[in-house]
Amino acid sequence: MEKRSLFFIWLSSLFVVLTAGCSTPGEYDSAIEGIHYLTNRPVRIEIKDGKISSVREINHLKDDAKRLNDGSNPSFYVAPGLIDNQINGYKGFSFANIGRELTAEGILTVTKGLWEAGVTTYMPTIVTMDNETLVKNLELLAKAKSNPETRGSIAGFHIEGPYISPINGFRGAHLLKHVREPDWEEFMDLYKVSGGNIIQMTLAPEIDGAMDFISKCKELGVVVGLAHHNGSPEQVSEAVKRGASLSVHLGNSLPNSIHRWNNPLWPQLADDSLSISIICDGFHLTPEQVKAFYKVKGAEKTIITSDMSPLGGQVPGYYLNAIGDTLELKAEGVVVYPAQNVLSGSGTTLSGMIGKVMQFTGCELSTAIKMSSTNPARLYGLSDRGEIKEGMRADLILFTFEDNRVNLQKTIVEGETVFDSL
Repeated sequence: MEKRSLFFIWLSSLFVVLTAGCSTPGEYDSAIEGIHYLTNRPVRIEIKDGKISSVREINHLKDDAKRLNDGSNPSFYVAPGLIDNQINGYKGFSFANIGRELTAEGILTVTKGLWEAGVTTYMPTIVTMDNETLVKNLELLAKAKSNPETRGSIAGFHIEGPYISPINGFRGAHLLKHVREPDWEEFMDLYKVSGGNIIQMTLAPEIDGAMDFISKCKELGVVVGLAHHNGSPEQVSEAVKRGASLSVHLGNSLPNSIHRWNNPLWPQLADDSLSISIICDGFHLTPEQVKAFYKVKGAEKTIITSDMSPLGGQVPGYYLNAIGDTLELKAEGVVVYPAQNVLSGSGTTLSGMIGKVMQFTGCELSTAIKMSSTNPARLYGLSDRGEIKEGMRADLILFTFEDNRVNLQKTIVEGETVFDSL
């Protein structure tokens, strides 16, 4: 009996030594390893119940967490999932019915398609449209937001218009017949239909009724963006005092020719209270514009957005919009509206823009991720995502970065792998 007891004591001691530093079974559901996008150090991220339970540095990555077959390929980076605040649709489905009629299945197709591009959170955006379509699509989106299959990836809804400038150029590709002045009663009806999930309203500050509308949005907790406008410096300043906080896709929604001094760009750039969102696909803005905007606003006040077109993810070619006008999706990933000689959204996802913004501004990868994830999370009060920290949602992307391009390998949403190219 004495020998047997000594044997069990020795075996127990050996087990403690072998398991020292290891997690106790049941502490986490899964774990991933990668190079942390902020520190450039290898880390192990443990996930429990859809959230990050721990983040700790390790000495080196396991072989299955690296592409090192011949020693020449880089290790995987790990970063928070990307957050896109302007998705008009994707893969042929439009949130404003410019393309296939929106359905519950269509919204799920959009969501899964964005996961494949590393976007784990997005804001469906409905552009200027008739009230009937707005109501119908907001009802569909409200149901999709609460659908377990979308895994909380829909943060809320962005209404861009219909309270914008009716003037060609400033109006962009929005349909003139549906442009109108702000109507708070109409908006509150839409807000109720959305289940209280409209989290951004984008409008023109110079139109009648805009200032009071902005104040009411502020009281309601709705982020107000400025776009498709020709506001004066005084009107932009007043809009900011009333609660506007974002210049939406700055540098776009402008005529091809504008006055060199008196135009909406300068007051928005000059106002330190305004953050900006910019489309970095290489077409909506020139590299010099992106660099200049970034220098003025800095990494804290800049958000990268795709302004994704419903034609994104489609085969390049010509398509008809809701009124029968022709749109063209170019192979380079941009959508043009020939009838007005303007752009009509991008076909490039956020992950496709990260390398471009780094190239245009000279910023680091960590900064590009910050502008594509952390900053939008902060703007919209999404305190559970946008960073890799204990207690946050386990929304993560694993990727290599080669030739100035993000090569997405895996997307994780709420701790579950929703895309895997490995």
